[in-house]
Amino acid sequence: MIYRVRHTTRYDYPGAADGSAHLAHLHPRVLPWQRVLSATLDLEPAASWQRDGTDHFGNVVNWFFLDIAHHTFVVTAEATVDVRFPAPPPTMETPAWDNVAASAARDWRAAEFLFDSPLVAADAEARAYAVSSFPRGRPILDALLELNLRIRTDFTFRPGVTTTSTKIREVLQRREGVCQDFTHLMISALRALGLPARYVSGYIRTRPKEGGAGRLGADQSHAWVSCWLGAHHGWTDLDPTNGLVVQEEHVVLGWGRDYSDVAPLRGVILSGGEHRLSVAVELSPEDAP
Repeated sequence: MIYRVRHTTRYDYPGAADGSAHLAHLHPRVLPWQRVLSATLDLEPAASWQRDGTDHFGNVVNWFFLDIAHHTFVVTAEATVDVRFPAPPPTMETPAWDNVAASAARDWRAAEFLFDSPLVAADAEARAYAVSSFPRGRPILDALLELNLRIRTDFTFRPGVTTTSTKIREVLQRREGVCQDFTHLMISALRALGLPARYVSGYIRTRPKEGGAGRLGADQSHAWVSCWLGAHHGWTDLDPTNGLVVQEEHVVLGWGRDYSDVAPLRGVILSGGEHRLSVAVELSPEDAP
């Protein structure tokens, strides 16, 4: 599936901002199953200085600095992406989850996603919520699919009741939130069980295909979980907000330990007063009108 993506972020300041520095994760990641056919980043006003590169996790990163006074700042990222996620392995042919946990620390590709990160600790209450899906010896993907669907069933998608830094235990208590909350919750539970899990940032096609059901997700960026299934099968992505395995409806921007590693845009602003931030995302198939 080929998608067109347009992600617009706008800052408005009551007084002129004298300068600002920003870090962006807005370039879709090149993967064996995801080709980036084109990608542009437009800044208004233009940056005084810009550098492009990759971060520790291999994500594309843009750093830019403005040293002129400005009342508004608009960042527009556009891309055309060909997405062809591989099908997950046969569920019952994946190894027992406890065997995966026992081997995870010995695999350098997985080990760094076992540990606590700034926004996601391996929480005991999250583990207690998840543990019924993980009886000893159960195939890991079978357990993951059950937990993924339980989060979709037990929690209500409700924008505006949490922030990106809301604690795991508050999400468990409220039983509501948005994709970042459900992703952090699932990652916390998996790490508490000894399973490597990473945070994936990207987009989802929220508008349904003809005859299909719409997907939950704010029309901004989306988030989901990638869990390591062992050295043979590698990583599989699951979307707890929608209770599904990630395949043709998602576009990957990048991944890290939690939201703080791959926030689409963050920065430091000099003066300008309390700013107003607005974000808009459009994701549509290339052949859509």
